[in-house]
Amino acid sequence: MVIGNGLIFAPVNIWHRRRKIMAPFFNLKNLHHIVPLFNEKSSIMVDLMRAEVGAGEFPIWKYMTTYSFDTVCETAGGHKMNSQENPADRIFLDSINEVAEMVTKRVLLPWLHSDFIYKKLPEYKKFLFHKHRAYDYIDEIIQEKRKQFATDGLKYKNNNSNGLINFLETIIQTSGGLEKGYSDIEIREEIIVMAVAGNDTSAVGASFTAVLLSRYPDVQAKVHQELQEVFGDSDRAVTPEDLPRLKYLEAVIKESLRLYPPVPIVAREVRNDVALPSGITLVDGTSILIHIWGTHRDPSYWGADAELFRPERFLEGPLRHPAMFIPFSYSIRGCIGATYAMLSAKTALANLLRRYRLLPPAGARAEDLTRPLPVKYNIMMKASDDFLIRVEERKK
Repeated sequence: MVIGNGLIFAPVNIWHRRRKIMAPFFNLKNLHHIVPLFNEKSSIMVDLMRAEVGAGEFPIWKYMTTYSFDTVCETAGGHKMNSQENPADRIFLDSINEVAEMVTKRVLLPWLHSDFIYKKLPEYKKFLFHKHRAYDYIDEIIQEKRKQFATDGLKYKNNNSNGLINFLETIIQTSGGLEKGYSDIEIREEIIVMAVAGNDTSAVGASFTAVLLSRYPDVQAKVHQELQEVFGDSDRAVTPEDLPRLKYLEAVIKESLRLYPPVPIVAREVRNDVALPSGITLVDGTSILIHIWGTHRDPSYWGADAELFRPERFLEGPLRHPAMFIPFSYSIRGCIGATYAMLSAKTALANLLRRYRLLPPAGARAEDLTRPLPVKYNIMMKASDDFLIRVEERKK
């Protein structure tokens, strides 16, 4: 197990305490302090993407994932990364991606489930190499932070110019401080969860949205009109006050998450017998799968056009049931970072669409652009082609 008792897989007795400890970091007031970082890193992404103008189709994923990774690393551990411009800073990201691919492969191939068999295969050595490389990277950051706290005490948090307490600082303090708080292993588990879930969820959601906008120029035009109303032709930074005004962009992102949820299924354990309206009883101790992909496309909730990309449905009033839209899971074990992911995606897409018009791959037929996107499963669900689009610079 790579994540151990990280928040995603922790049993209830561990999960409850850990979620309470992490909550201060993910409150909206604190997340607003991170928006300038989202803006800074996504502006770098947009500048680098200029090399793709007129160069044909390219996978936008490589830009979105390094943007998201740099922001997650800095907000998770206060560690500045520049993986967008410096390949040497991608070692941790590469290891995390390698581990994710190997875990996915093992999950999907039953003959690899046995530890006895798997540990005798060459792939296991590769798995251990990347796992320990990721662990070593995180452990080094943890030790640096502990030294800073030991030297400066709790006053260290006040030295940040923007008032932000990063995730690592938060959980050290709220778990009890240097002596009584989380162990290094507990901190590492939660940093890995933040790195995997925080990076991929934001990057996948933004990438699917970009591809869909390239296929639906009328929707893209409405998003750009909204951006013009908020920003005009200026190049000013995106601020926390801007993001609530981008209501149509948020509807577009939500519609993308509805049709292409980054996590298409989640597993849950039934803790007490539950009688469903259908008459079926879920028995205590049973494991169940919640089919998010299917729920998001159920015509009984979403109507006859459930398979269509229509962002306006999120502007037509409240949903008929709160559990009909669950891209970040649902109820008390829903993703604590849902707001973080949305703020990151909105900022990145706002800067992207202010600069560029998104286009589908050259030669794509009209009928192909209305068909569902081919996808693959790799812990998160992603586009099979790594989200191919083209871009052209907008004229002011």
